[in-house]
Amino acid sequence: MANLVITIDGPAASGKSTAARLLAKELKAIFLDTGAMYRAVTLAAMQAEADMNDEDELFDTLDATEFKFVAEEDRMIVYIDGKDVTERIREPEITANSKYIASAPKLRDRLVEMQRQFAADEEKIVTEGRDQGTVAFANADIKFFLVADVAERARRRQAELQDKGVEENLEQIQDAIEQRDKSDQARRVGPLKPADDAIVVDTTDLSIEEVVEKLLSCVEENV
Repeated sequence: MANLVITIDGPAASGKSTAARLLAKELKAIFLDTGAMYRAVTLAAMQAEADMNDEDELFDTLDATEFKFVAEEDRMIVYIDGKDVTERIREPEITANSKYIASAPKLRDRLVEMQRQFAADEEKIVTEGRDQGTVAFANADIKFFLVADVAERARRRQAELQDKGVEENLEQIQDAIEQRDKSDQARRVGPLKPADDAIVVDTTDLSIEEVVEKLLSCVEENV
């Protein structure tokens, strides 16, 4: 296991991915993007035309596919069967279908194994997701849980999509985020919730720079 493990959990569009990337850069640590792993398995299942409601079929697809995750500066490069799919896994359709992977216990267990294997080879890790501090790295050195008002999270997601040339209705985005929250919080395995010893940070009124500064300050105080 890495000598320093920092987990950042939180709901969709709370700022955890960007904050984790930037914090890792400040600490000269490796950024583990667990969301990219779930998205990669989702894409592989869709390409194989697997039944997204059949856990065994999804697991067989995962088992039959070669995944490679490479840390490169402040992002993770993702390969499926030797092909770079780093950009492809960010498509809205992949995002929408990743819930099937996230709610399948057998797949979550395998993905947690993959996350721990990734961390074992690195000295310092900043990892983000929804169960990093509660399940994947329950003994992490420092745990953060980011929250933000749902309207602000929807606005952020819309801006992110617009930057990629995708136009989506704000109300529909907010509805999708609220549904994702309910799904993440209700699932039986690895539900979305802060670890008992997590530091909760509300990012609603903070710029990403302010969020990172706050996290960095907490790390310096606790390490």
